[in-house]
Amino acid sequence: MIDYDYLKPKTLDEVFSFLHRYGEKAVLVAGGTDVMVNIRNRKIAPEALISLRGLEDLAYIKKDDDAYHIGGLTTHRMLETSPLAREELSALHDGASQVGSVQIRNVATVGGNICNAAPSADTAAPLLALDATAVLKGPKGTRKVPLKDFFTGPSRTVRAPDEILVEFEIPVVEGGFGSAYHKHARRKAMDLPILGVAVFLKMDGDTIKTARIALSVAAPTPLRALEAEAFLRGKSFSDEVLKEAGRIAARETSPRDSLRGKAWYRREVFETFVPRMAARALERSKKR
Repeated sequence: MIDYDYLKPKTLDEVFSFLHRYGEKAVLVAGGTDVMVNIRNRKIAPEALISLRGLEDLAYIKKDDDAYHIGGLTTHRMLETSPLAREELSALHDGASQVGSVQIRNVATVGGNICNAAPSADTAAPLLALDATAVLKGPKGTRKVPLKDFFTGPSRTVRAPDEILVEFEIPVVEGGFGSAYHKHARRKAMDLPILGVAVFLKMDGDTIKTARIALSVAAPTPLRALEAEAFLRGKSFSDEVLKEAGRIAARETSPRDSLRGKAWYRREVFETFVPRMAARALERSKKR
């Protein structure tokens, strides 16, 4: 059995104090759905677990004139039941609603999901497609990192050991826009995705003004399919255009073989579901 101190700070300053005291021997824990599994499997053996559950003011979903703001301790269940997320951040609502079970979604946080930096994280592709920015806070101050620059490898990010991801900012878009996310798994139950596809579209009539395509389990980190996005911009929406975008996006991936799926299979599914999610995003944009 691994013995560790369990600390429950109530303020960010207390968190930073504990991090300073324990250094690399401490691990932050929010919902704990990943950390506790890693401890049980002896992948990590911290001397201290610093719980963030007492920072209740970091759990929120709100919108102002410029951005949507999602607190780092916002749970997946909060996103799943939020009318604002469902109607205006549809891809993120799709992703959060498919994480584990209701019991897991009640405790698992979006900040923890992103900081865990698994290539299969269900909220990573939606947040990338929505052009999210991670807001990090530490003893030296606050900094903002575009999520596309946040991941550096499997389980690795640019977050410093003494920083906390306190918020995600998503720019507000006016007019006809929509987004969608597809989690491709072996079954409709608690299962990790074989891959994920998120698409955001901003339309100008029948013309695609802005396109963002994000893919998970496509490479060592979640990624944006930038070539496919560039191809779509300025094009009239059609099946032929979407199919070509799917082919381009699939070529931008570098998936690996795993027990859940072969690389060639993942590329074929990316090619199929990029057009499907684009079509769903368009359908949702017409309701706005």
